[in-house]
Amino acid sequence: MPRLALYALVVCVLAVAAAVVSFVNGNWLGVVWVLLAGASSNMWWYYRRKARASA
Repeated sequence: MPRLALYALVVCVLAVAAAVVSFVNGNWLGVVWVLLAGASSNMWWYYRRKARASA
């Protein structure tokens, strides 16, 4: 797995965890974390597909 894909996956997992913690605490800032998780998930898919196509 390429390094950028791995970084994007880590950011996605951390953003999901932060969103869960925010929503459990009743903070609506979790919406921002959900959006960040979605963006990093798309980046992960892109870099993963790019690496498979070049292999």
